[in-house]
Formats: sequence, C-alpha cells, structure tokens
Amino acid sequence: MLTGEQILKQIPLCLKGTNFEGLGERYEGKVRDNYSKDDKRVIVVSDRLSAFDRIITLIPFKGQVLNQIAEFWFEKTKDIMGNHVIEYPDPNVVVAKLCKPLPMEMVVRGYLTGVTTTSVWYHYEKGEREFCGNKLPDGMKKNQKFEKPILTPSTKAEHGGHDESVSGEEIVSRGVLTKEQYDFIAAKSLQLFQRGVEVAARQGIILVDTKYEFGTDKDGNIILIDEIHTPDSSRFWFANEYEKRLAAGEEQKKVDKEYLREWLADRGFRGEGDVPAIPDEIRAETARRYIEAYELITGQKFVADVGNVFERIKTNLAKYF
Repeated sequence: MLTGEQILKQIPLCLKGTNFEGLGERYEGKVRDNYSKDDKRVIVVSDRLSAFDRIITLIPFKGQVLNQIAEFWFEKTKDIMGNHVIEYPDPNVVVAKLCKPLPMEMVVRGYLTGVTTTSVWYHYEKGEREFCGNKLPDGMKKNQKFEKPILTPSTKAEHGGHDESVSGEEIVSRGVLTKEQYDFIAAKSLQLFQRGVEVAARQGIILVDTKYEFGTDKDGNIILIDEIHTPDSSRFWFANEYEKRLAAGEEQKKVDKEYLREWLADRGFRGEGDVPAIPDEIRAETARRYIEAYELITGQKFVADVGNVFERIKTNLAKYF
C-alpha cells in the first residue's frame, strides 16, 4: 500500500475534472466526466467524492481506485451479463460502448443498515415495515442480514436533483421500464450481487449492498454500464468482526466511503447547507481506506505514482482526440 506521505503529496495533484476538446460531447456527472462521439463513450473517473447527493471534496487516487476496482468486477461478471467496456487506456479512464442509460438504477441490499434518509434502516427505525415494495419483519436489529437480498429500485434524478426510491411496480406503472425489462434487470441484479458476495467472501469481506446502472446498446440489448462493486456504489464490511459487533450492538467495521459520511454527519452535515472544511488528514485517511478496499477486494497490490493525473490522462488519450 502507498505510504501516508505519498498520499498527502498527491492531494494538490488530485483530478478535479477535465474539459478536453475533441473527445466528443461532454457531460459531467457527480464523479465522472463523460465524452460521447460516434459509437464510443470516454469516461474519465475524477477524484471527486460525492456524499448526501453533493460533491464534497477531492480524495487522492480515488478515481484510479474506482476505475480499477470496476475493471476487476466487470471481468469477474461478464459471464452473467454483457457490459460496456472496450478498453482501459489509463488508470482513471475507461473507453466504453455508447449506450442509452436507463433512467433508473437497481439497488440490492443484503442487510438492514444505512445512515442516510434514503436507507432502509432510517425508515425501519421509524416503524415502517414496507420499503420499495418489500415487506420487512418486526424485531430486526440494525446491520442484521435479510433472509434474502431485497431490490429497491431508484429513479435517476436530473442533474443536481435527488434520486427517489420506489418499488418495481412503480417503475413499470410510471413507464420507466416495461415489465419485461424490469424483470430482466431484477434477475440479473440478484445474480451480479450473488457473484459479488461470493468473490468478496473469499477475501474476508462482506458485500452489504450496492447499486447497478444499465443502458441499451446500439442493438437494443440491455447491458451493465457505469461501474460495479466499487466503494462509491457499494458498502463493504469486514467479515471476521461481523457477528461479534452485531451481538454487541456495535457499528460494523467498514471498507467504504461511510468513513467520510459519518465524519460529516458527526458535524451536523447531512447534505444541507455549507460543507464543513475537511482537513488533509481526513482526506488522506479516506484515500487510505479506498486503497485498502482495492487491495482487500481484488487481492492485488494497488500500484500508483504521485504525479499530475490530468497530464497523464491527456497523453494516454491522444489517439482519441
């Protein structure tokens, strides 16, 4: 793993974003800069960190970690479902098939948990026993495993808006997807999640919950897009401490961006008002956890250099301009 000194040195060199001429039509997401031209989409994964539906700060090496974890998982799941990957010309970049994104994402949850107002636990604690069409039993504890994973679809908000958790029936009744499309995505999402659970378990990690995004390619096929099983889209816990912490009513040991979410929440920030100033030490610790997540999940050493990410990407994308 990179040293703390290397991580701190990378802070002023974080990739805030790009605005390349010649790559195609540009769209900026919360974390990714997308360029569309002809039948390809160039996706640059920045070091921006999003939480509570807000851009919070920049985390060194985060873009590379996310892109390379997604690369690992796309390869591990391509037998279950086709995906958008063409090639990886840079550690922060994937060149993908140009797809039409479906206006929803599928959230799969294996455990009763969460800290935000969109989490199942938030609603369960208030006494609600139905969430996105899933009936939940009484008497469950926070962080307890569901009898089987539940699906909680979410509509995709316009840029700057908030996503909305709904049931599968609502997705179909609103005309977001046909019933056939929804049933296909629901089945594939559960298969992808099960593969993620199995691979993570071999590394001593629990895949707690995740989200998948889908699009249609030029032939109308629904394929997996965006990312898969990264710390931005997924929650991971350490398996060897799960039962002990659950029995004691303690929070689980996490490998994801909940660290920074909870640091913000402890200071009264949950998405409204000004983002608190985040010290470099907190950003570096968040980066360390992302890198740790990469190494734990993939079983591979994270290899990166301190340097100007923007200039490296510009060089590696030369053939696409």
